Amino acid sequence: MQTNRCPEPPDESGQKRPARSRLARRGRALLSSALRGAAYATGAGLVGLGFWLIEQQL
Repeated sequence: MQTNRCPEPPDESGQKRPARSRLARRGRALLSSALRGAAYATGAGLVGLGFWLIEQQL
C-alpha cells in the first residue's frame, strides 16, 4: 500500500522541526485520509443504491 508521505530530508542540524511544520504535514495527511474515506464511502453508497434499485425491479 502506498503512502502519501513525502520522505523527510535528513536533519543535519540536530534540531527538531518547528511545530508549525509538523502540524502542516499532519494536516495534509489528515486531509488525504479524509478524501480517501469519502471516495470509498461514495463508491460503497453507489454500489448499495445500485443493488437496492435492482432488487426493486425484481
